[in-house]
Amino acid sequence: MNRRGFVAAAATGLASALFVPGRAGGSEGSIRTRAIPSSGRQVPLVGMGTWITFNVGANQTLRDARTDVLRRFFALGGGLIDSSPMYGSSEAVIGYGLDRLSHPQGLFSATKVWTGGRADGIAQMQHSQDLWNAGNFDLMQIHNMLDWETHFETLQAWKAEGRIGHTGITTSHGRRHGDLEKAIASQPFDCVQLTYNIVDRQAENRLLPLAAERGIAVIVNRPFQGGHLVDRLRGYKLPEWAPEIGCSTWAQFLLKFILSHPAVTCAIPATTQVAHMSENMDAAFGMLPDQDIRARMIAHVANL
Repeated sequence: MNRRGFVAAAATGLASALFVPGRAGGSEGSIRTRAIPSSGRQVPLVGMGTWITFNVGANQTLRDARTDVLRRFFALGGGLIDSSPMYGSSEAVIGYGLDRLSHPQGLFSATKVWTGGRADGIAQMQHSQDLWNAGNFDLMQIHNMLDWETHFETLQAWKAEGRIGHTGITTSHGRRHGDLEKAIASQPFDCVQLTYNIVDRQAENRLLPLAAERGIAVIVNRPFQGGHLVDRLRGYKLPEWAPEIGCSTWAQFLLKFILSHPAVTCAIPATTQVAHMSENMDAAFGMLPDQDIRARMIAHVANL
C-alpha cells in the first residue's frame, strides 16, 4: 500500500485505537483496541490463536498449563480467542480453561465452521458452542472458504436471530486471495481473517484496502509464520532504534508492524507459554509505528 492508500485507510476510522485498562510486562498506559466497523465492538489489538497450541487432548497437566496461558491473557486485557473444529481438541481445552477461570469478563469468542453442507455446518457450530460453554459466539467464521456460499446464508440467519454476533470468512498461508477478494466484495461479512506479516505482505495489495473500503474488520493469522519467523530472527539483535517503538523482543517487533497497518483490527499469535503470552500482549501497548518506520522495519528484516 502506498502512502496515499495508507492514509486513506486510516481515515476510514479503522485505525482509531482506544485504550482500555490493562498492563503487560513493563508497558505503560493501557491496551489498545480497535472497533469492528459493522458493530462498533472494541477488540484488543492482540488476541490469541489456538491452532496446535491448545490441541492437547485430555492430558490434565497440559490442560492446566493452557488454563494458565488463558489466565494471563485475560489478566493483561485480552479478549479475542480464535479456534476451529479443525484444531483437534482445542475447543474442548478452551472450554475447560474458561470453566476453571469462571468465564472471565472480556471474552470475544471466535470459532469457525469447517465442513460441507448446511445441516452438517449447523450441527458442527452447535457442537462448538457446547464445547466452549460460553454462550453465543461473538464471531462465527467460514474456515478456509469451505462451502462458503451455503454457510454464509446460515450465518446471516443466525446473526439476525442473535445466535452469533458477527460473520466472518478465512484463509491461511496466503492462499486463495483472489477468491477471498470476490467473497468480501460481494457479501456483507463483518470480519475477514487472513495471513499477513512483515515478510508475507501480499494482502497489502488488494485485500487490506478492500476491507478498509467496505468496513470489514481484519483478523491476522500466522503473524510469526507459525513460529518460523521468530526462530529465524532470534539469532540477530534487534535494531538499536527498536526501543523507540516500544519493542524489546522480535515478537513485539513483528506484531507492532502488523498492528500498525490501519486496516488491521487484531492479530492472533498462538503460544503455549505464559511468558510468551506476556511478551505478545506487550505489543498492544504504547505507540505504533508510522508509515516511515514501517518501511524501515521492512528494510531491516529484509537485509538480515
